[in-house]
Amino acid sequence: MKLRVQETLDELFSEHLIPFELTAHQVKPDGQGNYVVPFYDSRMHSIRFCSKDGGQVREVVRAAVLARLKIMSGPLGREP
Repeated sequence: MKLRVQETLDELFSEHLIPFELTAHQVKPDGQGNYVVPFYDSRMHSIRFCSKDGGQVREVVRAAVLARLKIMSGPLGREP
């Protein structure tokens, strides 16, 4: 699952939908079908998503990252 999450993060960055790269160091289970992905990044600390059947991980991760990005404040520009 960590690989699918990272691939999704890489796609979001390459599509310019997120202004900085994120690395999924781990995917932690958080209850039945719920997961937390910590990023160790000061701009976005983590995301939570639900994938009960293990499918559609890309879609739910994508939605979780974009939703989290919408509620962030401050400068989010791409790093040089």
